[in-house]
Amino acid sequence: MIYVTGDIHGEMDRFQDSKLRRLRKNDVLIVCGDFGFIWDGGKREEKNLKKIGSRKYKVLFIDGTHENFDLLNRYPLEEWHGGKVHHICGNLYHLMRGQVYEIDDKRIFTFGGGESSDKEMRITARRWWPCELPNELEMREGMENLRAYDYKVDYIFTHEPPPNLYSVHGKPQEENRNRLDTYLGWLMKQIDYKKWFFGSRHIDRRITRKDYYVFDDIIPVEDFSKPHHLI
Repeated sequence: MIYVTGDIHGEMDRFQDSKLRRLRKNDVLIVCGDFGFIWDGGKREEKNLKKIGSRKYKVLFIDGTHENFDLLNRYPLEEWHGGKVHHICGNLYHLMRGQVYEIDDKRIFTFGGGESSDKEMRITARRWWPCELPNELEMREGMENLRAYDYKVDYIFTHEPPPNLYSVHGKPQEENRNRLDTYLGWLMKQIDYKKWFFGSRHIDRRITRKDYYVFDDIIPVEDFSKPHHLI
């Protein structure tokens, strides 16, 4: 079974949640960006990654803005369940942008990335990477992979929502949209999907009958609508 949660930001306590005890060997937990455990490359971080990778279920994450992309891109690139991944260790994988995977008899599309709200501060601290926003090659690859499946998937996992679903912080004006906003807005019109999950807004909330903000809850995607309310 596939479970989903939101931004973890390198907080090991999130893996102590009692809800994770229900997960079994063939289950997967997908983190919708800002995984945050690949940040400084230190020994403590390495120890935490090994602990996560040693879990009986698989932990899969897409990238957000709170990742060290220099370190992340050093991990081995592999083909896994039909798409490209960075294999971190054991049962821990980074799901890359624009990929389609077959997991638990479901077809999922992933597209990480975002734009840091504290960009200027992080540039000063040398903790900002231009590649937090996707490049043209990644966006084109996503379109080509979706085209191979006639733009039909079961689930979509991104860090950012498409611009017309910015219900919490307001819809960005056209002139303020970045290339990821434009891309996700275009994809929303093209893809036939059952559910779309995104984590950047740090809330757990059902936005439409198909679209969901996720944060600290851990929910099986098939039953996601039950404990949440529609706004």
